[in-house]
Amino acid sequence: MTLRKRTVRNAAVVGVSTALLGITAPVTASAGAGVPAGTLAWTECEGAADPRQQCATLQVPMDYADPSGPRIGIAVSRIRSGNPDARRGTLLLIPGGPGGSSLNDPSGKGQKLPRSVRDAYDLVGFAPRGVAPSSSVDCGLETADLATSRLRPWPAPDGSIDGNLDTARRVADACVRDGGALIRHISTANEARDIDLLRAALGERRLSVWGVSYGTYVGAVYAQLFPHRTDHVVLDSNDDPDPTRVARAWLAGHEQGVEDTFPHFAAWAAAPGNPDRVADRAADVRPLFLRLAARLDRAPIPWPGANPQELNGNVLRQTMLDSLYRPGSYPTLARLMRAALEGTVPPAPQGPPEAVLQNVTAVGVGALCNDVAWPTSPAVYRKDVAESRAKYPLTAGMPRNAMVCAAWPYPPREAPVRITGRGPSNVLLVQNERDVATPLAGALRMREALGRRAVMVTVDSTGHDAYLANGNACGDRTVSRFLATGDRPATDVYCRD
Repeated sequence: MTLRKRTVRNAAVVGVSTALLGITAPVTASAGAGVPAGTLAWTECEGAADPRQQCATLQVPMDYADPSGPRIGIAVSRIRSGNPDARRGTLLLIPGGPGGSSLNDPSGKGQKLPRSVRDAYDLVGFAPRGVAPSSSVDCGLETADLATSRLRPWPAPDGSIDGNLDTARRVADACVRDGGALIRHISTANEARDIDLLRAALGERRLSVWGVSYGTYVGAVYAQLFPHRTDHVVLDSNDDPDPTRVARAWLAGHEQGVEDTFPHFAAWAAAPGNPDRVADRAADVRPLFLRLAARLDRAPIPWPGANPQELNGNVLRQTMLDSLYRPGSYPTLARLMRAALEGTVPPAPQGPPEAVLQNVTAVGVGALCNDVAWPTSPAVYRKDVAESRAKYPLTAGMPRNAMVCAAWPYPPREAPVRITGRGPSNVLLVQNERDVATPLAGALRMREALGRRAVMVTVDSTGHDAYLANGNACGDRTVSRFLATGDRPATDVYCRD
């Protein structure tokens, strides 16, 4: 869903392109018709950035409790190692989300890997179950319900959650009505099972993985369910794996993630010479933001072409959350603040096609609601939201509020996978110290859960996605060395540069 990391941030708010969804060009794989289950028939990828990239479709059970029942297609892509003599195996690129795709990544971000890593592995991407062009789901939501500031459960200005509960019921009803049978079988555990069938179809005894954001939880679940089928495991920008809350814990992590990251934005937004400067002192940026959000709560500014068609306090808050994902997006928030202070708005930016938003949202509903049961009592959310608003005013209670899963009528088919220290010691965590989406506090809980299996690299950097993205040279070197050679630090390390 448009919940979190690798999230679909509504175009009318921040103008994120489909590239940031992990769904860049319309790469298509073969439909897989007539291909036996468990095999891969590789063909040319239409629309791939790199002509070496191949595509195929893997057939897997829709319901693993009924393996002889209906099957679905998982779109897969790969670029083979350029040096067969140095090849170690396959590196699977696990996307974030839920709802992201790594189908383009072998010819996209995979090419940012150093040559030593690209020589060591065939790079493989995939569109997880439910994500087009794999067998896909769609809830047919109203356009207004695709606004990120609505799908993220921002309370009303007075703290009321009645509107959020209404949205939850409306979205849940639509997904039950229009999501089809597949939406009930979208879960992290089932994605991990799909990955192991993909491993077997690739002919690999063991699989290396690089999971990012929500992909860290998928990777950890895979390593838990199939520990001896893993080779090198890199988990980048880590989820809190709390088995009692799962997605609720990730949503709640935004409270601390914003607190960790906002001071970095404030220093940038008050720097002399910055053309997007909003205050003379860093200490003034936070109170300015809070005053501006409160003003927009009282008097929204019309914003034609946006969704919603007004700049209100929650749209500003959502823009803040989205813009803190990486320092390169700071100007988006600063410019919106400057415009709002003048009583204007920027042009409504273009965003992903509605079909992409519909698909990604439906996948999110399936994964978040099928992984763990959410409370259904409004009283639980009212209490939590009141506490969160008092303690974390920047996020205004959103991280503890009710999402669609509060109204999901189906109980989970299985308990969440508990991440433990049982298994080979072959996991490397890499984590930026300031990460709005997967804060360090949650990553430390992943580190604790994995115990002796893992070593953690904490990076003195700001932004979501660390390795080869928003981290630093020290962290990148450490991860690259591990992937290429298996050389992993003996203990947890801190990378300053």
